[in-house]
Amino acid sequence: MTNTVIEPPPSFARWREARGVTERGKARKRFFHISSAPHTSRVPLSGKRLAFIGGGTMAEAMIRGLLDKHLVPPSHVLVTGPRRERRAELAKAYGVKALASNVEAAKDAHVVVLSVKPQMLPAVTRELSGKLDDGQLVISIVAGATLRSLREGLAHAAIVRAMPNTPAQVGMGVTAWCVTTAVDGAQQDLAKAILGALGEEIAVDDENLVDMATALSGTGPTYVFLLMEALVDAGVHLGFSRRVAEELVLRTVEGSALFARKSGRHLAELRNMVTSPGGTSAAAIYQLEKGALRTVLSKAVYAAYQRTRELGTAADERREERP
Repeated sequence: MTNTVIEPPPSFARWREARGVTERGKARKRFFHISSAPHTSRVPLSGKRLAFIGGGTMAEAMIRGLLDKHLVPPSHVLVTGPRRERRAELAKAYGVKALASNVEAAKDAHVVVLSVKPQMLPAVTRELSGKLDDGQLVISIVAGATLRSLREGLAHAAIVRAMPNTPAQVGMGVTAWCVTTAVDGAQQDLAKAILGALGEEIAVDDENLVDMATALSGTGPTYVFLLMEALVDAGVHLGFSRRVAEELVLRTVEGSALFARKSGRHLAELRNMVTSPGGTSAAAIYQLEKGALRTVLSKAVYAAYQRTRELGTAADERREERP
């Protein structure tokens, strides 16, 4: 088995110690429950079998994280997918069992993770409807799929809806998640352990916050990558080679994010620290504000939020049209 070693992210406890407890943080905790440390204990998942329905990029990230942190052995992980080549690839890379049948994979699993594309979800829920035991936990990472549509489509009560993001592939993701009332404390611990393998996990009480997180953090890497791409292009325009421009931008973004996290200061304060009157940063900020960067980003995030809601509505409508 090929194992990709991924260093675990800094714990949230160390982050809080570096930042101190701020009023902003206190306000946030009224809405979120944020785990105090990464889940590295074997206890919640000891002896548990996991079935991943869909073996795409995010499912692979979850499998990698779980195995790297030794939360489950490969023999307790099953993954499905329509393409034989992809199943063989996952089985060879991680030593997991790869199947073509979703029903067969889910049959004896303690946790069933739905990780298919939104347009494939109706077919999957029809296939699994009525075939899950009451004690099984379903975790969905399908964008826009609501708890209601999942509960009714699967004819199953214990469901977690989660939205990770692509940095989960290197153990640095953030996942917002919520549960149905049928999910008990032990099952919530399972969800924490599984989602914690991707990075930070944030439990929310209001499902709409998962839609909001989909637009902000779930889609967020897209915004960051586009900004980075634009900066690289600007560097090339100045005369740098693309390789050098990319390295400068990558290090700048990486270092800025780490500095912001460790400093404990407001982002506006950090920006002001490096914006001297009449200086280069001030000239650059003037052009960004003149170009309405804030407004464009706000509109982009809201458009992603609306699209998330539309996906959920479309899924509900497809379910209601079923004979």
